Amino acid sequence: MKLIRSPWLSAITALVIGVSIGIASSVHAERVETRLPVDDVRMFSQVLERIKQAYVEDVEDSELIENAIEGMLSGLDPHSDYLTPEDFKDLRESTRGEFGGLGIEISLDDTGFVRVVAPIDDTPAYRAGMQSGDLITQIDDTPVKGMSIGDAVNLMRGRPGTDVRLTVAREGETQPLEFEITRDIIQVTSIRNRMIEPGVGYVRISQFQERTGRDFVEAMASLRTENEGALDGLVLDLRNNPGGVLQASVDVVDALISQGLIVYTEGRLPNSASEFEANSDDPSEGVSLVVLINGGSASASEIVAGAVQDHRRGVIMGTRSFGKGSVQTILPLNDNHAIKLTTARYFTPNGRSIQAQGIEPDIIVNQGKLTQENGNPYYSEADLAGHLLNGDEENGSDENGEAEQADQNEQTEESADEASNELIDDYQLFQAVTLLKGMRVLNASR
Repeated sequence: MKLIRSPWLSAITALVIGVSIGIASSVHAERVETRLPVDDVRMFSQVLERIKQAYVEDVEDSELIENAIEGMLSGLDPHSDYLTPEDFKDLRESTRGEFGGLGIEISLDDTGFVRVVAPIDDTPAYRAGMQSGDLITQIDDTPVKGMSIGDAVNLMRGRPGTDVRLTVAREGETQPLEFEITRDIIQVTSIRNRMIEPGVGYVRISQFQERTGRDFVEAMASLRTENEGALDGLVLDLRNNPGGVLQASVDVVDALISQGLIVYTEGRLPNSASEFEANSDDPSEGVSLVVLINGGSASASEIVAGAVQDHRRGVIMGTRSFGKGSVQTILPLNDNHAIKLTTARYFTPNGRSIQAQGIEPDIIVNQGKLTQENGNPYYSEADLAGHLLNGDEENGSDENGEAEQADQNEQTEESADEASNELIDDYQLFQAVTLLKGMRVLNASR
């Protein structure tokens, strides 16, 4: 067979040498002489040449190189990726809280399908009923098995107002589910807050964005204003929060603790090893805390939960988190392209790696609905004819005492009914509030 001398070999070798020099000079690490895998580079060059010669259709050189880069990165782990100019733009928009699409965080599954990490609150995917753990097997008529994350995202994104059909395999369902979802501009509100009942506040973080830490501090101050004083307890809801900006999660923990390590990262590059410490301020004012997590809580959410747990700052409640304990860094290649590369693992203050393990809650509470019995089947002493008066009643007025007691009971029942109606469909939140009320009783007795 005639050997074809390929012009690709010298080009690819130059490319690899250029990348190696670029990395070495940017890292300022100890100079280590690295031999290029010449045989592998030669094979790569030959594959490119054979494709150019024999593939059924003509393929542009740039397309072949981009496909090779995509395969090189996607083969590393589910989170490393090659970012085209459009991908790079979308990523920057998502960290600022506004982008187009369906509103779901996804990752590649070991099966080759695309797994939903979590739907983002109040987005088309969330409203359609997508759930954490769903396996997307088909987008419109295109199977996704073996597809890269970037290709899957590109298929799901599109002009606002247009529809996309997702075929999903869900645990517990015997048949595939289909969701017809209308694309929209996704405007993510990172934080929502409200009073659940007097003294007990609720903060929901749906995604960690650039200003989430500041918004969290403002949310707690707003709750104290609404409560007209210090809070007795706070529920921090991180369920189905897929993560986001690392610094934002650090800022949230820093608002809850006043000293100590928050998180640290370790990687091969010197600048990938870092530690984040809390400052002495305490915007939370030491409020009793319950953090809710589930299988859709990932990455930055797990940083918060792990730090709170290690510092014993609050109680972690719910179900085991997703287990994404790696850090991705955006490395620009030029003005338009970049790579998203896993550069470090992060560890909780006590040195725990969350990667593929997740955070185990202090109290495991599975999601469900609360079923309450109607009415009170019991009688009390006050219902018996001729019962003795309470010795503390003034002027011996049993009728006045009974009326006052009836009013108090009615107000208590109305308040309980309002709280129950709000929490009846969210058993995990109901349990968190119940725990905080118990803490309030204990703290009041000390």
